[in-house]
Amino acid sequence: MNEYILSLINTLFESHSMTLEQYRALIDARCVATAALLAEKAAAVRKSIYGNNVYVRGLIEVSNICKNDCLYCGIRRSNRNCDRYRLSKEQIMECAAEGYRLGFRTFVLQGGEDTYYTDDVLCDIVTDIKSQYPDCAVTLSMGERSRESYASLRMAGADRYLLRHETADKVHYESLHPVEMSFDNRMRCLHDLRELGYQVGCGVMVGSPNQTAETLAEDLKFIEEFKPDMCGIGPFVPHKDTPFRDHPAGTVELTCYLLSIIRLIHPPVLLPATTALGTIHPEGREMGIQSGANVVMPNLSPVSVRKKYELYDNKICTGEESAQCKDCLSARMESVGYRIVTDRGDIKK
Repeated sequence: MNEYILSLINTLFESHSMTLEQYRALIDARCVATAALLAEKAAAVRKSIYGNNVYVRGLIEVSNICKNDCLYCGIRRSNRNCDRYRLSKEQIMECAAEGYRLGFRTFVLQGGEDTYYTDDVLCDIVTDIKSQYPDCAVTLSMGERSRESYASLRMAGADRYLLRHETADKVHYESLHPVEMSFDNRMRCLHDLRELGYQVGCGVMVGSPNQTAETLAEDLKFIEEFKPDMCGIGPFVPHKDTPFRDHPAGTVELTCYLLSIIRLIHPPVLLPATTALGTIHPEGREMGIQSGANVVMPNLSPVSVRKKYELYDNKICTGEESAQCKDCLSARMESVGYRIVTDRGDIKK
């Protein structure tokens, strides 16, 4: 590792900010030694704020019906091989009850942009979860909605909202999405969510088609400036029924490298070690935690629908009961010196 790259890492560690050109240089300098140093510093920073705690979120995949046709996604509307489903309010509440019994204190409701989930329907679900489990946080990941919709859901009790920006480069964004989707609208959503008082999550697919070191540098600069409360960094994994079926998957190495950099950019950020990481490498989630991540999200969805929520091929943990998912992840975290904690796990600013 040369002196310049070492100076960049020290600059990031101390000031949490770099120029686009410096981010690009750090991305280009990725090697075993650079990755190890970044991971060491990221783990130290994370430990100074969160100790060895890893927060657990109960993921409820409410619907794989989606009005959008994103080129990378297995539940895109034009995929006629997708076996569609939608959970009822009663099923969602059963998942929450099971999760609460297992110790979960955050529920993440995630789904495609299913028009069934109007503000009235979704607000009713959020209100009931919050009234039955007032010590829990509700996170929504239901795509792009109007500012008025986000405001209604916030009033109903939603605490957090996850909306991956996918890429901070407009041209790159347009290469991944159909013409009716807008980069500017995605950014509008993120800023609306911030202004409405949500804990906000953005995020990137690592290794997505047409991604370059330049576009990744733009992502890092966006994350630096936006300062999300949560940031979902997971590898792109192709799906057989999409236009990108033959594109290679992102790598665990680059994903973990970026996790370390993001921890140094915004030390208190909540960073998940994603299911996609565990899909492309048998120890991917452990590697993510060792690189600076501090969140895992076991699945609370009914086992009968888990295989159907297939954003990408070969998704793991589709046949396990909720308790198995949690116990498996707990053992995995303990194997690398961390422990799952089951409080709300809010960001520590």
